[in-house]
Amino acid sequence: MLKRVHFPSSVLPFLLVAPQIIVTVVFFLWPAAQAIYQSFLIEDAFGLSTEFVWFENFELLFADAHYLDSFWRTLFFSAAVALLSMSVALILAGFADRIVRGATAYRTLLIWPYAVAPVLAGALWVFMFNPTLGIFPYFLDMLGVDWNHYLNGSQAMALVIFAAAWKQIAYNFLFYLAAMQSIPRSIIEAAAIDGAGPVRRFKDFIFPLISPTTFFLLVINAVYAFFDTFGIIHAITQGGPANSTTILVYKVFNDGFVGLDLGGSAAQSVILMFLVIIMTVVQFRYVERKVEY
Repeated sequence: MLKRVHFPSSVLPFLLVAPQIIVTVVFFLWPAAQAIYQSFLIEDAFGLSTEFVWFENFELLFADAHYLDSFWRTLFFSAAVALLSMSVALILAGFADRIVRGATAYRTLLIWPYAVAPVLAGALWVFMFNPTLGIFPYFLDMLGVDWNHYLNGSQAMALVIFAAAWKQIAYNFLFYLAAMQSIPRSIIEAAAIDGAGPVRRFKDFIFPLISPTTFFLLVINAVYAFFDTFGIIHAITQGGPANSTTILVYKVFNDGFVGLDLGGSAAQSVILMFLVIIMTVVQFRYVERKVEY
């Protein structure tokens, strides 16, 4: 049984959590409140004059074809990154779970990419796929593929998807490997005794048992693609060519810091914030139902 902790003073628990509360208020709640307030304003580029316009910024956003294109592009980008990174991580975790000798070394090497900052990951892929100096365009040219992601929007989107997925594979690998190792070995051994091969055991036993982990990672990867890929896109394409890789979080930066449309940028950040809240609530409700069952 878990022991209940008793504090000698009613003030001590609040003092212990005070640093975390302060950090949450200063770096999360206060900026969120500022963004919501600013989304109802129209300001000049220097912030010298403001006008309260209620929901006009949101109305302009949903009437803007470029914003709607960016919204659907973000959904595609998020789904592609989540599918690619989770699929590769699942395969790697399945192989790593079967390794007996040198397992620690293999797992360490697979985890290393997660320590790379997003902007550095983007710079790495820029050098590898540079149309003039990169090694991969050289091999693609031998196959008859003319690679230039600076001019081809589809190639640019594919490149940022690969870079973002590569960065996230290590994170997904950790959770999938932990989920597989938590499965009782007696279940896998019983399936093997009954004649089920490795693929059959994975399809009928392992994958259904790690489905809660899969759903958790699906939400986490979607949030990652929505927000944490800004550095990758900025390093590789800067939203180009012709806005073909401008997702929502990068459009917030472009409109706010480059275009100086502070009210419209704040409205976009508020929409992003509510999207993340919705995904978090869905994830929490799913986990809560699993615990009840």
